Amino acid sequence: MSGAAAGLSWAGIARLGLVQVAIGAVIVLMTSTLNRVMVVELALPAMIPGALVGLHFAMQLLRPRMGFGSDQHGRRIPWIIGGMALVCVSGLGAAAATALMATDPTAGILLAIVAFALLGIGVSASSTPFLAFLAERVDEDRMAGAAAMTWILMIVGIIITAGVAGSLLDPFSTGRMVAVTAGVCGAAMILTLLAVVGRKDDGVVVKGTLRSSSPQAGFRDAFREMWGDPQSRVFALFIFVSMLAYSAQDIILEPFAGAVFGLTPGESTQIAGLQHGGVLAGMIGGALLARGGAHLPRWSAAGCVASAVALVALVLMPLSGSIAGLKGSVFALGLANGIYAVSAIGAMMGLTVRGRVGGAGLRMGFWGAAQAAAYGLGGFLGAAASDLGRSLLSSPALGYGVVFTGQAVLFLVAAAVVLLGVREAGTRGPAPLRQAGEAMVLQG
Repeated sequence: MSGAAAGLSWAGIARLGLVQVAIGAVIVLMTSTLNRVMVVELALPAMIPGALVGLHFAMQLLRPRMGFGSDQHGRRIPWIIGGMALVCVSGLGAAAATALMATDPTAGILLAIVAFALLGIGVSASSTPFLAFLAERVDEDRMAGAAAMTWILMIVGIIITAGVAGSLLDPFSTGRMVAVTAGVCGAAMILTLLAVVGRKDDGVVVKGTLRSSSPQAGFRDAFREMWGDPQSRVFALFIFVSMLAYSAQDIILEPFAGAVFGLTPGESTQIAGLQHGGVLAGMIGGALLARGGAHLPRWSAAGCVASAVALVALVLMPLSGSIAGLKGSVFALGLANGIYAVSAIGAMMGLTVRGRVGGAGLRMGFWGAAQAAAYGLGGFLGAAASDLGRSLLSSPALGYGVVFTGQAVLFLVAAAVVLLGVREAGTRGPAPLRQAGEAMVLQG
């Protein structure tokens, strides 16, 4: 590595991570708070906010195009700022749309469709260049730690936003909701500017980042070239399968605790809190254990296998009816998910700057699109499969067990894909491919 842009310090990584805090702060209002207002206060069908959230994931299929744009532009910070501005506009627009639904549901829903579509575009335009920028400037032995730090900061931002915004929303009114959202969006934009001010962004390619072999090629040609690379396709497959498994439990874990174990809403929320606590612990532990880039794919595979084991424990837990066993299994699942996520994100960063085809932004966008598609699809399929399983099997425990078993299988398949991909790259490929193969895994 050379140049001032390379080798970010921990303080520099933390400051850059404020971008993740900003993104998380706006997203939690749009996908959680406004979701609840539509369903509870406005008595709208739950499918409306569900479809809006799905729309924002669908729009993230634009991530490769946004990443390619930042590659061609040669500077990533303008994309980060511009994308975040669009995220903030979408947040304010979604709040206004939700308020409008109270008096004119049709107009409000149409405005919400525009706002959530802009959210997906804004996240694609800000997050993809941000991750490429970070990957290009972090030492290899700090990649797992950088991944953990930035994602933990995002989670902390979500928690703080939920707590502060929640207290300011009472007593509830649509006007207060719009005002609180405007405040959060303004704060998010300030955090973004603080994260990037003074950064070196002069277009210098660092850490061996390789651009397309045809620098003047258009997006379609560059994407086709990357799609033709087996390494990129295998990595995308790993991302899709692992994230499909990772996301499927999000919607059904609390209903499982309530329907099968008879827990109250408050108790099931505590169960979900245990999982999130496990994720944080797993991220921290994974960052400490997986310090070397060459070990990241194996730690990611280990996280996948451990997640599968924890899911099997959840399937078996109704046989004992043990609440303590349920809590232990849920925490273990979170712990394994955290190890998988931080190792995968760190490995993704390594592969992003060592890939053979396309620029770092295009590669990050390609894999980010696979992640977004899997995450959006996984939540829907998990809920649908649990409903179908309970209907056909006439047992909530068996219905949820079918979903958890399916997740476990997907995690094992993902582990096999990444380990076989690394082995293939290491045994058959030339030196650059062997190095890239050592970094094959992605986020959660």
